Amino acid sequence: MARLQVLLAALCFGTTGTAQALGPNGIDPAAVGAARIACGGALLVLFALLVRRAPGPAWARLPVLAGAAGVAAYQASFFAAVADTGVAVGTIVALGSAPAITGALEWALHGRRPPARWTAATALACAGVVLLALAGSSEAGISPLGVGLAVVAGGSYATYTLASKRLLEDGQAPENVMAALFGLGAVVLAPVLLVADLGPLGSAEGLALVLFLGVVPTAVAYVLFARGLRGLRASEAATITLLEPVTAATLGVFVLGEQVTGAGALGAALVLSGLVLLALRVGGRRNRPLATVAEPA
Repeated sequence: MARLQVLLAALCFGTTGTAQALGPNGIDPAAVGAARIACGGALLVLFALLVRRAPGPAWARLPVLAGAAGVAAYQASFFAAVADTGVAVGTIVALGSAPAITGALEWALHGRRPPARWTAATALACAGVVLLALAGSSEAGISPLGVGLAVVAGGSYATYTLASKRLLEDGQAPENVMAALFGLGAVVLAPVLLVADLGPLGSAEGLALVLFLGVVPTAVAYVLFARGLRGLRASEAATITLLEPVTAATLGVFVLGEQVTGAGALGAALVLSGLVLLALRVGGRRNRPLATVAEPA
């Protein structure tokens, strides 16, 4: 169930690009990102209040601040990377580096060495992301600054994931964790809305876009992600979310009428192969509970 929840979250994440493509033209990507987090953060706070549970343990301040910083930094650094070095390279480096950085930090901070199967699955999936990104863009120019910003985005995602995992392990409810991190992240990004060119975001189409992005790939997706993360290693959850570009590419073909290329099809197949490898149970672990399998050996 945990893997399924993260897979469903990745499917929701993958709707972002198609929604923006169907929205009004001329929108500032940074403004869209900040508005998405503001809307999603508000909805997550409201949802946490509606499903309020018995008081949990005291909140650990450092993971909360680190997670909120990760939410805000990912939005800012990813959009800046794409603007500087192009969609293809920015996407490759950001999405490809996130699982690797998550695994390395999990090992360094918690002593949870990623298993060999995770390494192989992540390598397959990241190779697929490379092919998908290159197939979807004719621009392959490389800017050192843009690549650096994309690595910052990958590290920000890793930081957010590990912080969320720590708070969940402390006994906090998934809805409360998401509300805290995205609520604070929205506050950090609020100045962007004050200085960015909101332009078409004020139209009916723009408001509908922000509402969709706030509900589906933010509020719904991250509640699913947090619930799945409770039973998985942070590194495994980060790898599963690489289904996002496959979802985006599929929607591009069937909704936007984009052409699928041989490289794109091969990339999607590699990502799916990596996820299948990650989902396989081997030996005596086949019948063990998922939460137990996710614990370090």
